[in-house]
Amino acid sequence: MDMSKTSDVHGELARDSSDPRLLPAGAPLAMPEQDFGADPSGPRLRPTAGVLAMRVALFGGALLATFAFGYELQRVLSVIGMTPLQIVFLVLSTLAFGWIALGSLSAALGFISLASGDRPDNIELPEARGPLSARTALLFPVYHEEPARIAGTIEAIAGELEQLGRATAFDVFVLSDTRGDEAGQAEEQVYRGLAERLAGVVPVHYRRRRENKARKAGNIKDWVERFGAAYPHFVILDGDSVMSGETLIRLARAMEAKPRAGLIQTVPRLTGGTTVLQRLQQFASQVYGPIVAAGMAMWTRDEGNYWGHNAIIRTEAFASAAGLPELPGRPPFGGHIQSHDFVEAVLLQRAGYGVHMAPTLDGSYEGLPPTLMELVVRDRRWAQGNLQHLSIVGASGITGMGRVHLAMGALSYLVSAIWAASLVVGVMLALQSQQMIPNYFPGNRSLFPTWPVMDSGAAARLFLGTMGVVLLPKVLGLILEVRRARAAREDFGALRAISGGLVETVLSILLAPILMLTQTVAVTEIILGRDSGWKAQRRANGEVTLGDAMRFHMPHMLLGVATAIISYNVAPALVAWMSPVILGLVLAGFVGWFVAKPAGPVMSALLSTPEDRDPPPILRRAVAAGDAWRQWLANAPSPANDVGVPARSAA
Repeated sequence: MDMSKTSDVHGELARDSSDPRLLPAGAPLAMPEQDFGADPSGPRLRPTAGVLAMRVALFGGALLATFAFGYELQRVLSVIGMTPLQIVFLVLSTLAFGWIALGSLSAALGFISLASGDRPDNIELPEARGPLSARTALLFPVYHEEPARIAGTIEAIAGELEQLGRATAFDVFVLSDTRGDEAGQAEEQVYRGLAERLAGVVPVHYRRRRENKARKAGNIKDWVERFGAAYPHFVILDGDSVMSGETLIRLARAMEAKPRAGLIQTVPRLTGGTTVLQRLQQFASQVYGPIVAAGMAMWTRDEGNYWGHNAIIRTEAFASAAGLPELPGRPPFGGHIQSHDFVEAVLLQRAGYGVHMAPTLDGSYEGLPPTLMELVVRDRRWAQGNLQHLSIVGASGITGMGRVHLAMGALSYLVSAIWAASLVVGVMLALQSQQMIPNYFPGNRSLFPTWPVMDSGAAARLFLGTMGVVLLPKVLGLILEVRRARAAREDFGALRAISGGLVETVLSILLAPILMLTQTVAVTEIILGRDSGWKAQRRANGEVTLGDAMRFHMPHMLLGVATAIISYNVAPALVAWMSPVILGLVLAGFVGWFVAKPAGPVMSALLSTPEDRDPPPILRRAVAAGDAWRQWLANAPSPANDVGVPARSAA
């Protein structure tokens, strides 16, 4: 790397706290703010008749299932007549069921595609063999991330690109928003060493902003405006992302082959976890994730979504169409757009660029929070970002599918509050039934009493139908996983998959009411105007003591005990009906402590994924290189103590 080059865009070097010699020459590209009410500026994305039929079938089927649920529930509730409280319960429960039905039917679409051998990817992905004419930037936006881990990831990716003979087609940028000189200097020390280590292989550039305006979205916009013109495409990788060299090449070749492709989103596999919670989520991602992603890809086609990382983006399209304005008002609904990825995808679609998903593309990986506490912190931030979209979804310039994505993101959090409210109303209904005296003569002219009789058939159909819809994605996912294990001739593969599915289902039942409550609290705080702030994500595992878990989950446990007491006093049978929720809340402290523990041999085996049992070369290489950089840091605690960069790790 030519260290004599400096970046001087409009004479604004003062915007960085890092050494300007770690940056290439500037290549500015304008990124104007967009008006959500403006008319679409590009050719409209028009779905084919087949895609339209699929969307009608999906949403129409979900609507029919929801209507059937509401009808049966109304028959159960209206023994004689409907009270206002029963009407509220009917509405809330039907809304919650409708959301579940939509997700299950979408997963069923994905199952049909994968089971029949089709590829649900909505863009053709060329093989890695073949020419690459343009340069692609690999962007790592970081905010108090461990530099050794990211340096190891970059070195592993560079090694694969070098082996494939394509390293000259990629540049790396580490875009830091880390606060504080001490942390910033430690970062710069590692990435300077990495740049020296990979000189002649892949250029590595590092920049740390003085002001982290607009957070991650502003970080990426800063890069586009200063360097974007030099790179037709860029790939966003999160602090825990890893992508194989072959996958990156295929993505870059796909962008070159499809000039109207604005973004291609991969579906990362969850890897690297050691706690019970991480193993649980990795198993769910492996077994149920493929059909969920495939289903979404089938009905969204080129009007898909963006999850903020592990995706390749056309730079000119992004710059011209996806500049985010500040929303009016104060946070949490005003200010900068927090969940920027959804909105950027919507803006690209509005400009006529395709937003594609590639669910069957291998070689894309990410990590996940190690504890329930960290998961809740991240979820709170995501909840605010998704609810903020409610102020955008009605804008006149948003496309129809754009509105669907924004609304579904918000509903994914609102539905927890709806579920919680339905449970509260359900307890109130049980209490009301104990206090009310039945009216046996509702009509003025009746000579005979009308005995209140519950429709037991409707109640049974309601229960079985609801369980079927809820468990459908799990059953379909397990069918495909068993088939995959048999095709791969894995020893005890089918038994492991089914046993792991049972373990995952039990733990998910216990975790569901905890997450329902935390998301309900988050929604309530956001509506009341409380901002989530911006905290660094803790990715490394840390010990969570039983006392820590008990203190964190004490409100959940107290609510669970109170719910049990109230339910029992109303009617002992109500305790059985509420038992999944009560059990999850009462045991919240123990559950939070248990899932934060390292998974033992049995749990690790039951919840293992193919990546756990036989890690791909890129993951092994990234871990080895990360360990080497940690060792180097241990021997070079300050920039003044130069002990030389570590040797490159073996493949």
